[in-house]
Amino acid sequence: MRRLVSFILLAALVALMPGKVYAQWLVQKDTLAAHNCTTVCKGGDSHKFRPQQLIAPAALLAVGAIGSTIDDFKEIDFGLADRGHHKTPHSGFVAEDLVQYVPAAGFYALKLSGVKSVHNYRDASVILVASYGITAVATKVVKEIAGVQRPNGVDDKSFPSGHSAVAFMGAEFLRMEYKDVSPWIGVAGYAVATGTALARIGHNEHWLTDVVAGAGIGILGTRVAYWIYPSVQRLLFGKIFKCKDMGNTAFMGLPYYDGTGAGVSLALRF
Repeated sequence: MRRLVSFILLAALVALMPGKVYAQWLVQKDTLAAHNCTTVCKGGDSHKFRPQQLIAPAALLAVGAIGSTIDDFKEIDFGLADRGHHKTPHSGFVAEDLVQYVPAAGFYALKLSGVKSVHNYRDASVILVASYGITAVATKVVKEIAGVQRPNGVDDKSFPSGHSAVAFMGAEFLRMEYKDVSPWIGVAGYAVATGTALARIGHNEHWLTDVVAGAGIGILGTRVAYWIYPSVQRLLFGKIFKCKDMGNTAFMGLPYYDGTGAGVSLALRF
């Protein structure tokens, strides 16, 4: 129960901070400066926070957290895993070690092919780095708090699945960038991410609930990155920002984890 409560509290913090706080601040500031500010940040609605955007990742996180306390649900493996030999972990390289990055790499493949995305290379790359950072920190912290043993018994870092988090982070990023081109691009990304998650179950590295929660963290990490990106851009590229009402003020906050503690790093420029 303590593990479940800790996870739910952390999930709430990841969902609301910095996403909701910064997104609301940006909406208020952008409304005031709408007629006097010309930004180089493209993406329009992709940077606007909407409560309904939390539904899918929150549901996945809740199912993963609650399901981890129910053995019959937790141990569903779709016939992919041989639990009878669960004490024998795989060794060396496995396909999902690479496949987890395919959805994110798909952005660059399509971009090089001339397919128009929401953002240019620079902006999209910064968003992707932020997505990965948020996802990695959240995954690491929850692993340390939850302490769930893997099916193969190697360690107690099973919950949530890092591979699944990265794969679904990339899938959501791919969907966001090409949602105006074709919804099937996003579907393809999510199909690869789902395959990554199933492979982790098949290799006895994770329980079903681990990959479900990992998917929620990855999707949420990407969405938070999009919400905060206008503020990140002002901090990184403020000199090319011309805004009468906002001047050159920029504010950004990102979570961090250094192996011994976690927190939020804040930066203010004015």
